[in-house]
Amino acid sequence: MEALLSAARLSLLVSLSATVLIGLAGLGLAYLLASREFRGKHVLDALISVPLVLPPTVVGYYLVLLFGREGWLGAPLYRLTGWSAVFTWQGAALAAFVVALPLMVRVSRAAIQSVDRDLIQISATLGKSEWETAWHVVLPLARQGILAGLLLSFARALGEFGATLMIAGNIPGKTSTLPLSIYTAFQNGDDTLAQTLALLLTVISGAVIYFANRWTASRWM
Repeated sequence: MEALLSAARLSLLVSLSATVLIGLAGLGLAYLLASREFRGKHVLDALISVPLVLPPTVVGYYLVLLFGREGWLGAPLYRLTGWSAVFTWQGAALAAFVVALPLMVRVSRAAIQSVDRDLIQISATLGKSEWETAWHVVLPLARQGILAGLLLSFARALGEFGATLMIAGNIPGKTSTLPLSIYTAFQNGDDTLAQTLALLLTVISGAVIYFANRWTASRWM
């Protein structure tokens, strides 16, 4: 029971932390891609979407190259602070953020692009700035799609395995999230724990997808 609760608490901490970052970065990127034309737009879009098609272990390997103690970003950070993302729950959150961000961006971008352009033009003719139009017109009308994107991203972050294993490892009580704990329990022959954890993860993920689908469907009614 203690192993189950520990894995569940850690998974929630990692997934919620990643989802907060995804909400901030993902919404900004989605709005940028939906409302702007600029040089390199397709390159940025591709970079954001790459984790959807790469094996998670490859994503994790790139994260180690970037944020490991000898990494391009991790080395100066470690020299300055003595802290490294490797083998920490923050590293697990970073992995979850990277692999789940594309879902938030794609779903939110579609929702923002679906807002009636006439309403945006009317807001502009009334003297509203782009920021005011975005805050009072675009985002409220796209909110259901944005919420659906957040929920799907949370579900993806909750189920992340490969990238997490690469950068954070599988340390019980420290970085062993639900998917990693399922793997460990199975490897150790503890079928009861593996089944319990798998069922818990399935129920949570299924509930999240159900509500995301409900919100997305109501958006188009």
